[in-house]
Amino acid sequence: MKNILKNLLPATIIAVAIFAGLSFKNSSQNNANTIYEYKQFSTIESVISGGLGRSRILTTDDNGTLIEKDLMNFYSLVGINFGNIANNDRSIVDKLNEWTSNGWELTEVTSGAQTNMSNGSTSNGIFITRYLFRKPKP
Repeated sequence: MKNILKNLLPATIIAVAIFAGLSFKNSSQNNANTIYEYKQFSTIESVISGGLGRSRILTTDDNGTLIEKDLMNFYSLVGINFGNIANNDRSIVDKLNEWTSNGWELTEVTSGAQTNMSNGSTSNGIFITRYLFRKPKP
């Protein structure tokens, strides 16, 4: 019995390795032959004291027209406003859900920040995040 198991173990390992290799190769070939169309939206969130900034979700429709949706600023007149941040999170997740339910796959998220620290404060700037989606062309 030990000899049978001893002989089956290498054969089993080789079979699993071949299956895994073929599965990976097939999925890679399918992706390489797929042609995608891409779509992106950006969020700009203001970090300007007193609520004076402009925060938006920016998209472009199929005709190249800019579509803006207002977001709340991180700061209100009394300081950082966590309710505004929560509202922005909800709006962004709603947009993500809308696009994924329409067949778009989120493939990349890129973010950055720009602040003006010349006055010694970090409460003056923007956060920008870009969401890149794709789906196979029909």
